[in-house]
Amino acid sequence: MAGKFEIYTDKAGEFRFRLKAGNGQTILASEGYKQRASCENGIASVRTNAPEDGRYERKQTSAGQHMFNLKAANGQVIGTSESYTSTSARENGIESVKKNAPDADVTDLTA
Repeated sequence: MAGKFEIYTDKAGEFRFRLKAGNGQTILASEGYKQRASCENGIASVRTNAPEDGRYERKQTSAGQHMFNLKAANGQVIGTSESYTSTSARENGIESVKKNAPDADVTDLTA
């Protein structure tokens, strides 16, 4: 099964997207957007920037976990990963985003 983007609304009524791998695991999540069109633009930006390794900001949480942000060309964060227990698991997550994002279908859960 291929990866997919899901558009949904959060408790505050904002639009968000998440990128899920073929196994159903969420590998990237967005911030909240007031407008649906902005959320869709975020997905387009992920598709454009995902293949570029330099767009990934690799970080460590205060709890010692590993995570990453995907950034647009202007430096704005367009997606954030879950926390991983090791750097190799984080790198696998990045590779999964690179592989899944460019061709992922979009499922609208707001309807």
